[in-house]
Amino acid sequence: MVSLDRESTTPWRELLAGITTFASMAYILVVNPDMLALTGMNHAALVTATALSAAVGSLLMAFSTNYPIALAPGMGLNAFFTFTLCGQLELPWQGALSMVFWSGILFLVLSLTRFREEILHAIPSPLRIGIQAGIGLFIIMIGLKNLGLIDDPKPGWMALRFQSPESWIPLVLGFAGLLLALVLFRLRIAGALLLTIILVTLAGAWISIDGAAITKKPESIVAMPPSLAPIGWQIDWLYPFRHWETVWIAFATLLFVDLFDSIGTLIGVGRQANLNDESGELPRLKQALASDAAATAIGACLGSSTTTAYIESATGVRAGGRTGWTAITVAACFLLALFFYPLIAVAPGAAVVPALLLVGGLMMKSLVDLKKEDWQSQIGALTIVLAIPLKFQIAEGIATGLVVYTVLMIASRRARELHWILLTLSLLFALHLAFAR
Repeated sequence: MVSLDRESTTPWRELLAGITTFASMAYILVVNPDMLALTGMNHAALVTATALSAAVGSLLMAFSTNYPIALAPGMGLNAFFTFTLCGQLELPWQGALSMVFWSGILFLVLSLTRFREEILHAIPSPLRIGIQAGIGLFIIMIGLKNLGLIDDPKPGWMALRFQSPESWIPLVLGFAGLLLALVLFRLRIAGALLLTIILVTLAGAWISIDGAAITKKPESIVAMPPSLAPIGWQIDWLYPFRHWETVWIAFATLLFVDLFDSIGTLIGVGRQANLNDESGELPRLKQALASDAAATAIGACLGSSTTTAYIESATGVRAGGRTGWTAITVAACFLLALFFYPLIAVAPGAAVVPALLLVGGLMMKSLVDLKKEDWQSQIGALTIVLAIPLKFQIAEGIATGLVVYTVLMIASRRARELHWILLTLSLLFALHLAFAR
């Protein structure tokens, strides 16, 4: 039940907080379709799927927990969908959606059992930091590739490239957008990334390459939302079961990354909103994780990658949001945004790059916490950070880091400190890395 039962909040304040949160995360309406469309999925339908997934997830969180936390398809997880599942593993996007769906179902089951705590305790905090930072560096590489500054990445190598003079125009525009985003972010302006996308898109309308403007003129300002038909309910439901021997490591990665990301976001936003109890725990964490998991499964049915809680919800909390009405407002904003699809569709690639680079950089910021850890943890975490971009595959990058950490702990005669789940995973990952072609 959603109610204004917390102190120091009013309907107007919750409405303002919801709009602030939406402005801070609305960039996903542009970034997510652009990224997932690389798999062959219909771009217009992806905008609808992204908005609907965000709306459904935010409503689930609001009604099950009464928390001011919004959900949407997650950054990093959408890169995993595009470049690992559909790219390196060559899964059809219908099969990749099935992976997301079943990971959501399993996440839901784990959220309702004590096994969730076992998984959390299995992977040490430093390795979780390495996973977050490694995915952040991966996203930065994608942004640089979109600018034409990095050649098409392949496992094991990357290379800078310099093209014709015309290619420098989007490059300069993209980096100018990044500088603008950094300034707006530093000034704590709500919706810094959204505002950057809008301004770079407008600038692109005045800049031409070979007589054609970078930003195409929209056919209209408002229109009916694009149909979901090309991707909605197009899941190959049994794909993971038919190809389990080749996708299990990617499936485990998808599950773990979503679990760690969701819990970290929920606890962090809960702390800022003073929702945590005296022991520092979030009172309705089980319901919150269940909402996150259900949103992932529903989002896959709609045609989107993993849906997760957004750290941008903290901006709404700073604006005074304290209840589920903030999340309901976010859901309403996402649905309303669908009617402005013609404006969303014209955003050029250079407008998306600042969001990729800034989000990736913020994810890498967590590396500063590694200085408090022992050398085994530091090396394990840094292995993940380096292996993900060098292999250009998130799953195998994480697997490599876990194996290295486990070997170092055993060599240091600290095997007793390793959780049995981590030991089992490391053995399986080691066998996979040793014998996989």
